[in-house]
Amino acid sequence: MPDVIIRKSVVSIEDIFHEGGPVAEKPHRRGAISTVIHNPYAGQYVEEITPFIEDLKPLGLQMAKDLLAAMQCKADDIEGYGKGAIIGSAGELEHGALWHAPGGYSMREVVSNSMAIVPSTKKVGGVGARLDVPVTHANASYVRSHFDAVEVGINDAPKADEMLVILVMTTGPRIHTRCGGLLASEIKGEDGLR
Repeated sequence: MPDVIIRKSVVSIEDIFHEGGPVAEKPHRRGAISTVIHNPYAGQYVEEITPFIEDLKPLGLQMAKDLLAAMQCKADDIEGYGKGAIIGSAGELEHGALWHAPGGYSMREVVSNSMAIVPSTKKVGGVGARLDVPVTHANASYVRSHFDAVEVGINDAPKADEMLVILVMTTGPRIHTRCGGLLASEIKGEDGLR
């Protein structure tokens, strides 16, 4: 199995106080962690790539723990999450799919009340590419107030033979949310949807 070779990791935290409406008593916090790793399959077609999923699991768990610590909150404070990957130009989109299980399960292990699937996106992109990582409520995907996206990217990554793997967490709904739908207070917690 290939080694996970890390070049760098970047954490970004933002606090949103308002978007033109009243200033919130407690800001909406959004955090992202991005880790640049070597893509062991870059430049070649390899039929059996799934063993790398197991290799990525410790990285996923460490990233989830590091992001939670950087956000300076408890696991119970996290209400939304998402994941994504940008694959360098010598790789293929399927290499990004290797992040689904390691990224998703690590978030669900770290975040309390996380029955919902961790939404995901991926693409092949060049150095400096950006990715809008989708966010939904961690316990019920249909909670409309938590539908969001966090733009993530690193100015010098991914190089052609790299992958940029990403985790995102949020502490609540969008600021000034008022578009209706299922409320977080109405979650039944039965199926990860409602």
